[in-house]
Amino acid sequence: MKMVLASNNPGKLVELQAMFAPLGFDLVTQGSLDIPEAPEPYHTFIENALTKARHAARHSGLPAVADDAGLCVDAFGGLPGVQTAFYATQFGYPKSDANNVWALLEQMQGINNRRAAMVCTLVALRSAEDPEPLVAVGRVVGQITREPLGNNGFGFDPVMLISDFGLTFAQLPIEVKNANSHRGRAAAAMVAMMRERWL
Repeated sequence: MKMVLASNNPGKLVELQAMFAPLGFDLVTQGSLDIPEAPEPYHTFIENALTKARHAARHSGLPAVADDAGLCVDAFGGLPGVQTAFYATQFGYPKSDANNVWALLEQMQGINNRRAAMVCTLVALRSAEDPEPLVAVGRVVGQITREPLGNNGFGFDPVMLISDFGLTFAQLPIEVKNANSHRGRAAAAMVAMMRERWL
């Protein structure tokens, strides 16, 4: 069955496709269906994910899944949070993963509390008006490194050191990262809920 992913991020598509495939869901991006991106005016992951899922379901007529994810840095009171993708722009850099990493390391110079969490909230809907959205949250706590390490992954993966492995997400093999990432944890919980409630 087709399900629309309320994102055009190729990294998210690859990760989530692999996780939802055993359920028989064929994920397609909203862009491939000419669905514009939804506004994300909220300050919490859950509100933005729900808004994006309803938007994609409404425009496609298909079940939809959306995520909102970000980096929550203890020393910054949980920020950048929902603004993670645009983090670098507030410091005058163009939007890009590399610039986000650079800006974060620049802002954390001299800060010893490097604890941070990567958080992912996934929302799935059977239809745009589904009164019972499925919600799954994945969270991974780690430390922000002082320089980028590794070449795998995307986003803040090169600076997110996971203590269980002693490596950054970008240093881990993709299948290990996917199984242990914030998105991987949220997706595993979502798959279990879909099996229980939808299939």
